Amino acid sequence: MLLGAAQNRKLLDFGVSYSRKLLLNRIVNWQYNGELLPVALESDPVVHTVSVQTYPFAATYSRDQIQVEACVARSGTYIDIYPGNPGMSFSGTYTTSCKRQWTIGEAISPVGFQWNFRPRHKTQPFLIGHGGTMYSTRPIPVDTAGSFNFTFDLGAGIELYRSKTRSVRAEYRYHHISNDDTANENPGIDNGLIQVTYAFGR
Repeated sequence: MLLGAAQNRKLLDFGVSYSRKLLLNRIVNWQYNGELLPVALESDPVVHTVSVQTYPFAATYSRDQIQVEACVARSGTYIDIYPGNPGMSFSGTYTTSCKRQWTIGEAISPVGFQWNFRPRHKTQPFLIGHGGTMYSTRPIPVDTAGSFNFTFDLGAGIELYRSKTRSVRAEYRYHHISNDDTANENPGIDNGLIQVTYAFGR
């Protein structure tokens, strides 16, 4: 992680992109590149806790909680002192397990550029970067964060041209999501993304 603090998050995107040539010479093919992601799935680790109270009476409680830290399965005993009465306490055992909650959203990156090097060859290394926004159906990565977030990514890859108008791109990106302190909390999410794109044009 570079900028984010939320641990063990996952991201899965499906979408389309649009590219337009801005500058072409013997060294570089500089293109505008924008992306639309109608399906953006984000996954948070959920801590599932089951507490079995044995004193002063028997009871079982369970709860799910999303937290910034990565989930760790554990078990043990507890003793809770009642704040209003120091002589009253509750005790028992607890067990935590880990599961995941997926949140659906959509994203758009209207600001983006791609730089292809060796533009006269079929195999071209490239750099790429975008800036945009993401909206999700619930706050991510924790309940006190926001449903509206800003995004940016930077990456590099290889583009293989099968013809003058068709190519396949494979790339790796560093991707960041955060709400820029527009919500109560802003832990931010960092992901390393592997992306495969089939490109065609006129």
